Amino acid sequence: QVQLVESGGGSVQAGGSLRLSCAVFGDTYSIWSINCMGWFRQAPGKEREGVTAIYSDSGSSIYADSVKGRFTISQDNAKNTLYLQMNNLKPEDTAMYYCAARKGRDWCGLTRPQDYNYWGQGTQVTVSS
Repeated sequence: QVQLVESGGGSVQAGGSLRLSCAVFGDTYSIWSINCMGWFRQAPGKEREGVTAIYSDSGSSIYADSVKGRFTISQDNAKNTLYLQMNNLKPEDTAMYYCAARKGRDWCGLTRPQDYNYWGQGTQVTVSS
């Protein structure tokens, strides 16, 4: 089993920055089985949407159009930690942010959150205008 623990959320003004972290806990084999990790977010009354995802082996990443050029996903495999650097935050970025991990090597994307195997508890990001 794998456990994901997010941290780093908070309240900032528009134009500010935040860095989210997602620590991965579990046995060696379970962590090794993770092929893809992503960040999703959900605002009140809205569906969960994919923000960005990264292949664990190659580091190749994808971003939602709404965050391209402002958000950066990265990973430190030695520390089993995923990061999301968020710059130039906008009020529409306000949401609960979730870290997710996926086994399987066939896909790593943003459109099928139901295909991710593990989820964190979420960390709140609030951006005021």
